[in-house]
Amino acid sequence: MLTVSLVLVFVIAVIVGTSIPLGRHIARVFEGRSTLLDPVLVPLERGVLRLAGVDAGRQHDWRAYARALLLSNLVMWLAGWAIVTLQHHLPLNPDGIGNMEPTLAFNTISSFATNTNLQHYAGETALSYFSQIFVVTFLQFVTAGTGIAASVALMRAVAGARSAVGNFYVDLARATVRILLPLALALATVLLWQGSPATLDGAATVVTLEGHTQIIARGPVAAMVAIKQLGTNGGGFFGANSTHPFENPTPLTTLLEIWAILAIPMAMVWTFGVLVKRRRLAVMVFAVMLALFVPLLALGLAAEAGRSPEPAGMSVGPVDAAMEGKEVRVGTALTALWSVSTTATSNGSVAGMHDSLTPLGGLAAMAGMWLNTIFGGVGVGFINMFVFIVVAVFVAGMMIGRTPELLGRKVEAREMKLASLALLWHPLAILVGTAAACYVWSATTGSGSALGWLRNPGPHGFSEMLYEFTSAAANNGSGFEGLGDNTPFWNISTALVMLGSRYVPIIVPLALAGSLSAKPAAPETAGTLAIDSATFGVTLWAVVVILGLLMFMPVAVLGPVAEHLAGG
Repeated sequence: MLTVSLVLVFVIAVIVGTSIPLGRHIARVFEGRSTLLDPVLVPLERGVLRLAGVDAGRQHDWRAYARALLLSNLVMWLAGWAIVTLQHHLPLNPDGIGNMEPTLAFNTISSFATNTNLQHYAGETALSYFSQIFVVTFLQFVTAGTGIAASVALMRAVAGARSAVGNFYVDLARATVRILLPLALALATVLLWQGSPATLDGAATVVTLEGHTQIIARGPVAAMVAIKQLGTNGGGFFGANSTHPFENPTPLTTLLEIWAILAIPMAMVWTFGVLVKRRRLAVMVFAVMLALFVPLLALGLAAEAGRSPEPAGMSVGPVDAAMEGKEVRVGTALTALWSVSTTATSNGSVAGMHDSLTPLGGLAAMAGMWLNTIFGGVGVGFINMFVFIVVAVFVAGMMIGRTPELLGRKVEAREMKLASLALLWHPLAILVGTAAACYVWSATTGSGSALGWLRNPGPHGFSEMLYEFTSAAANNGSGFEGLGDNTPFWNISTALVMLGSRYVPIIVPLALAGSLSAKPAAPETAGTLAIDSATFGVTLWAVVVILGLLMFMPVAVLGPVAEHLAGG
């Protein structure tokens, strides 16, 4: 156990260490300073902007920035919908995959357009190569770029930009072309070297050693896997996601994909420090995020590595580790690291079946999504933390009897209303959705026409429904896959939650930052609240834990805690 812990500490230390220069690089890109790859990437960026007809010199205030973000996302949603519902008639479909059913298409496009990548289908049987490339892979680039762009706009407002916060289309192009594209090319190359396929040929028909004929799905996998991890997207080319050997072929790719999941979300904190010229503040925020991440990792690791009870009806004795739903080549430790990392960052890819996690291991994964601010999705994780910072400033100001100020600007009633709206939307979407699912399931079951959603009625079945709405609201996309979710109810309800939970937590904090930036900044004095101090860091950590988790305690008790106490 000690050796495993040391390995995990080393892996996390490497990720943290590499995130610092990456964060500085991202800041250089958005400050317009030169970078090593500019001779190649800047002409490509300019070409994209010219092709789109964008006036790169035009600046947006937060309202225009938000309108451009919503409009571009709407256009991409409509284009994606058209492709998946007509894919049978489009090229690059060697396996003859049919058009996607309307409610499933609504869910799928809403999922990928919101950087959630919740999948109620298996990619190798439901999507053509054309859809995988021009819908799924494309959206995984631009939705990640959207999150980065929105975060940078917020940082500019916090730094003092009183009117213009940038040009959304320029920021989107920079994030996509100059940050995500080169990293994805590098990671895809390594994945290809390690065994991930990259082909447009159809499924391969092979004869096994036993003499049976087997059809093996393949396709342009390496490119999609690279951006799914780097963009905290998580959507798999295959239904089994990164438990599939084509998506995650070797121990090296396991470690690289874990790095890819965490690197950019961590880096965005350092980018904030550079853009607002408050590096000590960035260190404090990063330390708070790490102090939230490590306890969840410890819980997940202990839960999955401990001795499991004897399986019901089997006289085999207790098992030394909870290996159900896990690959032997990955093991419990890396599976726990992956499961906590993927839910703490809104990534959602899986290296083991989350439905087979122990009750407390599943609780660790859900808690990361309930907080929804531990590094989080690329860019958006920091936006969520910014809201908690505003609330913590208000709380601390009230405690010491001073008018709350954030970087010299007063936090008043308008700002607190916006912060409250952003914070309350998340539990509202999860708890109302779960309650509706429980009611519909119980009502239809009682009438004798059970919908067949649950194979595990009881606390675990409740956890499956709770996890589905938690994942949708956190823009995560992973699931407790024992749930039968490809039904009109789940397709429509989770799609609506994904849409609301993507745009409310982006637009409202932009409005909040815009409101703060419009105020004159007061000079800092000896009595000014030091938000880059360890004391404020502890306050911020407490605010995140109390406000982020308190509303979910009743459902935690009904689901994973009850299952754990029952010996599940």
